[in-house]
Amino acid sequence: MNSELQRIVDASRSPGWSIGEGQAGQIMATFETPEIGMPWVVLAVKRGKGLKVSLYAPGDDVTVEGEEIGEVSGNPREQGRQLREILEGVKDEKGL
Repeated sequence: MNSELQRIVDASRSPGWSIGEGQAGQIMATFETPEIGMPWVVLAVKRGKGLKVSLYAPGDDVTVEGEEIGEVSGNPREQGRQLREILEGVKDEKGL
């Protein structure tokens, strides 16, 4: 994993979410549901100087465009903090 992405991942850790590098430098966070193999997924993908953050419901195809739920910018630590806030917001909003 590239060191910038790793720093973002490290700063974005949030209880209940598994976070790591997805395909082609994306950051992927998953939150397991009672149905095995059907997690909530949040993808953060490079956009300009920051990352576009999208949400996928259980069963959604993550190879297509998801529901855009935010954008993060700044240095890697700040991007990680912003991403953590988004993940915690999803958790609260969806009752996870």
